[in-house]
Amino acid sequence: MSLFRPAIDRIDGYMPGEQPQDAGWVKLNTNENPYPPSPNVVAALQAACSDRLNLYPDPLGTRFREAAAKLFGVDKEWILPANGSDENLTIITRSFADGGDLVAFPYPSYILYETLADIQGTRHMRLPLEPDWSWNFSRIRPFIENVKILFVPNPNSPSGNKWSDHDILKLVPPRGVLVLDEAYGDFADKPHKAELLHTEPGKRIIITRTFSKSYSLAGIRFGFSIAHPDLIAGMRKVKDSYNCDRLSLVAATAAIEDQAWMQANADRIRATRQWLTNDLRQLGFAVVDSQTNFVWCTHSAKTHQSIYEALKARKILVRFMKFPGVEQPDGKLFDGIRITIGTDDECRQLIVALKDVLA
Repeated sequence: MSLFRPAIDRIDGYMPGEQPQDAGWVKLNTNENPYPPSPNVVAALQAACSDRLNLYPDPLGTRFREAAAKLFGVDKEWILPANGSDENLTIITRSFADGGDLVAFPYPSYILYETLADIQGTRHMRLPLEPDWSWNFSRIRPFIENVKILFVPNPNSPSGNKWSDHDILKLVPPRGVLVLDEAYGDFADKPHKAELLHTEPGKRIIITRTFSKSYSLAGIRFGFSIAHPDLIAGMRKVKDSYNCDRLSLVAATAAIEDQAWMQANADRIRATRQWLTNDLRQLGFAVVDSQTNFVWCTHSAKTHQSIYEALKARKILVRFMKFPGVEQPDGKLFDGIRITIGTDDECRQLIVALKDVLA
């Protein structure tokens, strides 16, 4: 007899991308930022390492909340820091979904949403996207009526597309919350600043952000939610007592206060994204127009798994992804390759290797 809850026995658990520990890899598989964080972050961490580590951190992350609130034009009570945006998603799931409730999310998208619903023991539903990654509102509207949490990554992963505000507002469930996972929001051509929270249905919208992507801080594990104070107050009951350590709070505060550094790196990534997209298309890949720090591409001449394996043999990692249950005209499994935007040099190495692989 298993000692675990049945919900835990049933699931496989979320599998992160590969993280090789030896040197020499071109790592384009987990959407990390190829550029370093602001020098202000390093200086702040060095100062923090010699001071007050024997004491617990501020359980509310007040100084960070003040900095984030200033950036997004809200009061600090609209901000909830967390140990990575994944913890934000965990807190939201635990706060709003009970056993009989329904959690929904687009598909294909970030599969962690499904894992979190399974762990919580709630019902969940994949809302199928159209082949062009758009919504079929007539198809999904009856289900949205009964959703308690609707997770929507915008821009989406793995596709990289971004839905319009008009479409997003049509997704707000009348009996639940819409969670806009904006992990890649800073890489969009027109980044959001939480404007949707000030619309009529804004009191039922939660925006989540991460420092792992645009702020180059995947190693510290920090993210935050932005929502109406009534929602934040309830979510605060669910978080761990000291869910963010002193060093991550110091690093995140220094990073968010140096917007010029972050924006400069985001500009570099957008520029590389443009020429990489063009080069991939010249090699026969179908590439979705991306608003993120990665591109989603498919190829008709070779299997995606064989391309992934050939690149890995050359010590270049990309993410091979497959999505069971997606309807394909030819009946085949829907899969593809997600490529993180690295430095120009890393992406040139990728293109050279792909020319060899596809020859």
